[in-house]
Amino acid sequence: MIETLLEALRTEIGNVAPLAVLFGALAYVTKRDALVAAVRRARPEIVTNLVLLLVNALIVVPLIAVPILTGHSLLPRAGVLVVFWEQVPAWAAILGAIVLMEFAAYWRHRLEHIPMLWPVHATHHADEAMNWLSVRRKHPLGEAIALLIDNLAVILLGLPFWAIGVGLLLRSWWGYFIHADVPWTLGIFGKVLISPAAHRLHHIRDEELMGSNYGNMLTLWDQVFGTYVDPKPYVNCETGIAEGTRDALGELARPFEARYWRKAAAPSAEQPAG
Repeated sequence: MIETLLEALRTEIGNVAPLAVLFGALAYVTKRDALVAAVRRARPEIVTNLVLLLVNALIVVPLIAVPILTGHSLLPRAGVLVVFWEQVPAWAAILGAIVLMEFAAYWRHRLEHIPMLWPVHATHHADEAMNWLSVRRKHPLGEAIALLIDNLAVILLGLPFWAIGVGLLLRSWWGYFIHADVPWTLGIFGKVLISPAAHRLHHIRDEELMGSNYGNMLTLWDQVFGTYVDPKPYVNCETGIAEGTRDALGELARPFEARYWRKAAAPSAEQPAG
């Protein structure tokens, strides 16, 4: 058990370290003289995000992700689907994995905005100083839900595990990118790919507009289901939630507070849009 925990910790550190260099360089290039002030403003939330990252790496990943990825042979996979995906070109298998994971993640994300699941998801929206580590600001329950729903579906649909792995990696990298504090809409590419500006709009301190741009990498499912909103009028919008940001212990306790469940039992106009 200790070996598994240490391996999960080493993996997370190995994944995050190069990203810290990359996004640190990006912050310097885009902010220059304003960088120190931006870091000071974001520092308390960066600490919270790092603590939650470690908690999830040491608890949720070994309990959920490792069993899924190592025990996939025990999962029911229709032979006809496995054969189908083995016959398609590599690029199509990777694209299929991303599109299908995005579909599962889109509906999982929309459901997280309903009153019953919002207390868990609120942690992810609480950052008032958005930064690339905001993607890891997830309550362990939220991390578990995402790991199960986003990844289990593509395994059951018979996609090659190597394609799923590539899709996971690309979506993970893109998740860091869209949480970065940059006002980029990506121009014409922003019509297909979720941009940092589009995702910041999803984190806006406005609970009606918050019910938009649920995608992680692709705008496809937001376009199909009518939840895509052009971020251009909202670039650099304020982020956060009515309940406010907290330290790591406060975020871990957030879903268990009675006031959330009273709201869930009697939804009001203050509830996030779904």
